[in-house]
Amino acid sequence: MGWQKLWTQVDGYMADRLVAEDEVLKRVWQNNREAGLPEIDVAPNQGQLLQLLVRMQGAQRILEIGTLGGYSTVWMARALPEDGELVTLEYDPHHAEVAQQNLELAGVSDKVTIRVGAALDELAKMEQERAGDFDFIFIDADKPNNPGYLEWALKFSHPGTVIVGDNVVRGGEILNPNSEDPRVRGVQNFFDMLAKEPRVTATALQTVGIKGYDGFMMGIVNG
Repeated sequence: MGWQKLWTQVDGYMADRLVAEDEVLKRVWQNNREAGLPEIDVAPNQGQLLQLLVRMQGAQRILEIGTLGGYSTVWMARALPEDGELVTLEYDPHHAEVAQQNLELAGVSDKVTIRVGAALDELAKMEQERAGDFDFIFIDADKPNNPGYLEWALKFSHPGTVIVGDNVVRGGEILNPNSEDPRVRGVQNFFDMLAKEPRVTATALQTVGIKGYDGFMMGIVNG
């Protein structure tokens, strides 16, 4: 049995027993496929991990950089209190339209605001609008801009804010100092920034599963 097949089967085993992915979430995933969105949503067990982290942190305000079709958005929004708020940024208008439909299907649209446009531009607008701090920030957008997203995440954070970054291993390519892939370079610069950043205590874990070989970063803003 190949490694990818084994990882996928193990993910399926754990999800079957531990992950409460209901019919709405399955429909959200299917809507994204039918709409032709890239198949890069978080896996169900990763979605539940995000939800658990939001609950552990007691977050009331969430910032998500990279909406896609809103699958991860639904997982996190469900963990918010009744007066909670999630702001999610999406570059592609078609993706944002699909996401809005999915949020309404899941019954969480009243808690979520989708901002459409280049994330760095939208973040600058949010600063001008005095959008305030967030308790939980999930970075899962175009990797070349990860360093910029981290800078903004710190501007929109407070002591105790949790910052999570997805897809930070790139199949092991982060070890390649000569990589010409802008996604790899973006993640390498992201790690370099974290290594020098005294405001954040962070770690990163490699992951294997349905999505192959990758990993995520998790950090907390220090007091």
